[in-house]
Amino acid sequence: MSTAHDPAATTHAPRIVLYSDDVDVRAQVRLAIGPRLSHGAPEIEWIEAATPAAVVGAAEAGGVDLLVLDGEADKLGGMGLGRQLKEEVYACPPVLVLTGRPQDAWLASWSNADGTVSRPLDPQELHAAVADLLATRAVAG
Repeated sequence: MSTAHDPAATTHAPRIVLYSDDVDVRAQVRLAIGPRLSHGAPEIEWIEAATPAAVVGAAEAGGVDLLVLDGEADKLGGMGLGRQLKEEVYACPPVLVLTGRPQDAWLASWSNADGTVSRPLDPQELHAAVADLLATRAVAG
């Protein structure tokens, strides 16, 4: 069995920055993805952020494997923040944008997002998107 896309083969706990100004959205995302990507895999280390400045700080500090950004956040949505991070942060981790509707995927591509999941959030789709982006980062890194 190949370990390149096997989340259980990860030797460290994935560090995921989760940005939304809505605490309920953050809880919904954590619940949908679950505590780990597969049986036997290390538990996910969540870094929750309610402000764009916290996300930028975490991304610039390094050691982050994935950024999950709420495209519907007030003031600065995940699409604009994702674009800023991709342009300003050296070796920016992959960005997954949560869009308001499937038709917004084209706009997420403008933001240089590596993936999108639209609302209403489907737990299986969200979990698969996170696992795929982390596996791609592990292979590339």
